[in-house]
Amino acid sequence: MARVVVVGAGMGGMATAARLAVAGHRVTVLERGGRAGGAAGRFERDGFTFDTGPGLLWLPAVWRDLFIKTGKRPLEECVELRRVDPAAEHRFADGTRLRLPGFSRGGVGQALDEALGAGAGERWNALQGRARQTWEATRRPLVEEPLTSAAGRAALLPDPYPALPPRRTGLLRRRAPARGPGLPAVAERELGDARLTALLAGTVEEYGIRFERAPASATVLAYVEQTFGTWYPVGGIAALVDAVRERCAERGVEFVHGAEARRILERDGKAAGVELADGERVSADHVVWSAPGLGAAPRGESRFTVLLALDGARPPGTAHRLLVHPADGGPVVRVLRPDDATLWPATGTGPAGHTAVVSALAPPQGAVDWREAATVERWTDRLLTSAGLENVRWHQVRTPLDIERETGMPGGVIPAPALAGADGELLAAPNAGRLPGAWRAGALAHPGGGLAHTGMSGALATGLIVEGPGWRGSY
Repeated sequence: MARVVVVGAGMGGMATAARLAVAGHRVTVLERGGRAGGAAGRFERDGFTFDTGPGLLWLPAVWRDLFIKTGKRPLEECVELRRVDPAAEHRFADGTRLRLPGFSRGGVGQALDEALGAGAGERWNALQGRARQTWEATRRPLVEEPLTSAAGRAALLPDPYPALPPRRTGLLRRRAPARGPGLPAVAERELGDARLTALLAGTVEEYGIRFERAPASATVLAYVEQTFGTWYPVGGIAALVDAVRERCAERGVEFVHGAEARRILERDGKAAGVELADGERVSADHVVWSAPGLGAAPRGESRFTVLLALDGARPPGTAHRLLVHPADGGPVVRVLRPDDATLWPATGTGPAGHTAVVSALAPPQGAVDWREAATVERWTDRLLTSAGLENVRWHQVRTPLDIERETGMPGGVIPAPALAGADGELLAAPNAGRLPGAWRAGALAHPGGGLAHTGMSGALATGLIVEGPGWRGSY
């Protein structure tokens, strides 16, 4: 039985801890803050409860697998999961409204034809077909297998998205795409409608990736969502956080809060534990770093969020997720209005109310100074205007600076899922650290950010520790 220290009680760290404890190791999780969950936080006020990080769940199979492998009770006995249907409502700048059904490729095509015109569904589903080929080519190396070496990283640099033959403009001449390689060029060539392009851009931006910088392989994000569905844990993502922490406790994992790890200790060329900010040293045979602060600062975007407490009951037929596509080409505004009475005060104890979370992709702290009141006010007004919600009882603003303060992530950056292409800009750090016995998990480790990917990082780090550094399978 080895002594393992996991740095960070985020979802990746806890996924690692629970699996390692089941494998027979003595696991201690060191967390600088007072709660578990990392970026998957919560905010409570006047009986209203909000998710301050992820609001929806994709690829729930990752967490189902964790609960199957670590205990008798499956995930659905610990957290109620609901399919989100319609998957999303979209409002475009020209006034078009579109509702996309969940779990129905044919239904999606029909909805697109009805809202955007004949042929829109066929073009979208053709794109999804090529995205499927990309997913099948990258699923194992990008999601299911650990990344341990520079050679493995190099293998993920080419973008596997299948290219269409260039268009002919004459008998023999061919015209190249108007733009260089990347997702904008794919959308221009294959979708042929600004609203379909906006639909693709909005999907990608929800994962923290700017459309203009996204590789063609980012089409897999839309494919995964449409194929495996969108899910919501009743009680919010916080309910999933609580269930994972409880599973860790059931397996004997020890949590130490208020313990900020600064560096990994080395002895005889191997990891030997961690040193805390107060100088205390914690010995270990293995260290799994699942927090910011180890290696280069992350690159990427953040989010600006407004939490709304609304008077009155949630109107019937309200979509759980609304994406508003602005006319000025700015970031898509996302509005989450879950049908979940556990998030607002009981009607018997006061006036009826419900919640909404309005957010948009935003530059991280440093690229913009979020301490400036005028900047915060401008963004708040923009989001509230786009959301178009009435009967606001109160609102609470969360900037990238707030994310930085709460999570320790420099700039409040929200790491994106790992994707092939883009010259490796969207590949996360290897799961194996510089020293033997040092490992990485969480959003900054392969396979990157997002609840599903951080959960997989725990399985990958565990497999390397339990089976050895040559392990390549699914744990």
